[in-house]
Amino acid sequence: MVEHAALKARRDGAGGEAMRIIRLAETARPAVSFTLDGLKTEALVGDTLLVAILAVDGRVRMSEFGDGPRAGFCWMGACQDCWVTVQGRGRLRACSTPVEDGMKVIRT
Repeated sequence: MVEHAALKARRDGAGGEAMRIIRLAETARPAVSFTLDGLKTEALVGDTLLVAILAVDGRVRMSEFGDGPRAGFCWMGACQDCWVTVQGRGRLRACSTPVEDGMKVIRT
């Protein structure tokens, strides 16, 4: 899978360790392209936006309370921790929205 250099630098930069998903199985699924904060990246068919984002960057958003990166909380659509904005579709929960080819995602 292609990892955009700017996302990798942001993930590996200062600010401590962030969560990152490492694929151990189902790696042969077809790839789809999507844009995350203006940077083109890839996910696998069947991934939710939350999995796709955490696989490339390690955070779904920064906490508005100043306590660092957030990686989702419940992973089942019950909390309010993983909202993202998808162009043309508005604010969606990343944990329950499948990634689609060509999606333009902005973290909120």
